Amino acid sequence: MPIWAPEPAGPETAPDAAHLGRADPFDFGGLAPGGDIEVVDYHTAGEPFRIVPAAWPPDEGGLPGWPPAGPGRPGVLDRRAWIAARRDGVRRLCVNEPRGHADMYGAWIVPSDGAGPDGDAVFGAVFFHKDGYSTACGHGTIALAAWAVESGQVPVEPDCDVAFAIDVPSGRVRVRVAVRGGRVRSVAFRNVPAWVAATGLEVVTSLGPVKADVSYGGAFYASVRAADLGLAVRPDQLDQLIAVGREIKWALNSHPAVRHPEDDRLSGMYGVIWWDDLPQASPGELAQRNVTVFADGEVDRSPCGSGTSARLALLAAAGRLAVGGETAAGGIAVGADGISAGGDANARGRAASGVEAAAGAPAAELRHLSIIDSVFAGRVLGRGPAIWTPAGAVASYLTEVEGRASQTGRATLILSPDDELGLGFQLR
Repeated sequence: MPIWAPEPAGPETAPDAAHLGRADPFDFGGLAPGGDIEVVDYHTAGEPFRIVPAAWPPDEGGLPGWPPAGPGRPGVLDRRAWIAARRDGVRRLCVNEPRGHADMYGAWIVPSDGAGPDGDAVFGAVFFHKDGYSTACGHGTIALAAWAVESGQVPVEPDCDVAFAIDVPSGRVRVRVAVRGGRVRSVAFRNVPAWVAATGLEVVTSLGPVKADVSYGGAFYASVRAADLGLAVRPDQLDQLIAVGREIKWALNSHPAVRHPEDDRLSGMYGVIWWDDLPQASPGELAQRNVTVFADGEVDRSPCGSGTSARLALLAAAGRLAVGGETAAGGIAVGADGISAGGDANARGRAASGVEAAAGAPAAELRHLSIIDSVFAGRVLGRGPAIWTPAGAVASYLTEVEGRASQTGRATLILSPDDELGLGFQLR
């Protein structure tokens, strides 16, 4: 069935996130009642990810305002604004109950930004969630890379490592997929440059004042040690972590530290990362548990991919993680391809135990656990270009995050013309 309604006349502007979250269920956002959408579902370290493979208009020139293809064409960030203004029904159909839920995440596949000096990307992706659209999504990037290989878009041998690029709103992200026995075993992505925007910002919360460190990993995050407010990253404290996380997010959302120096569309506080230190599992490793409360109270079940990049920048700047080319604790070297001589690649899969690294000795790798104890591995591969902020130039870091994604299902989402709930609803 056709999924597109007639194109509305006249220009439109993208609604804000608050409007997107409360949209009229019978304002179909560009969808035609009676249409359907094919989706593929994954999870990455426990966090859901719903892929809409073929939702963009097949003839890009056939709809007014659709960013055109060709040299000099607008990028994924421009397509994100167009989709929010004219095709938001796709997002709402995918994330709203009863077809989705309050913590659903996904992406609409779009054309890439086009060829550059380092070639082209396989495709572009516009990320979405219950409150709107995000600029970055690391767990989604891992799922998209696995899907690209498993769906045959990227041809592979039964045993190989294959590298390619995916364009996302924050920029071009490079991925490396490990295939063993014909199956995807792991995905690592090299993110856009990450940097520290501010440290020690005091925020007044309902539990008292607390200091937050702000960093960028494709989106802006505030990192807060849970123990500083008498909390811990545990499922039984999740309600408090969500409530206070929302307070911190909105308190800092207009702070100058979360203004992107090059493109204001990437500005704003996206999430709050609550973190705890954990005992060291192996030499040269730093272990932490975190939970990210993002958008307006959504919870990441994974260790948060772009948030891990943001954490890596903070830890490298503080001297707790080695930067590529430097020697870390235990004599482990960190190179441009991750851990090299002396490293134990299997260590990141073990349970945290043992003693912490010696004071002052930077670790080679971050073993980043989620609130459900799923794991990402994070590394700082090198130093990136200087980032020019209103406060002056700051250092950036080239980060790599590694994890796994598994396909959980395929579905056809139907928008019945007789459905009394339309595009659905949200309870929180």
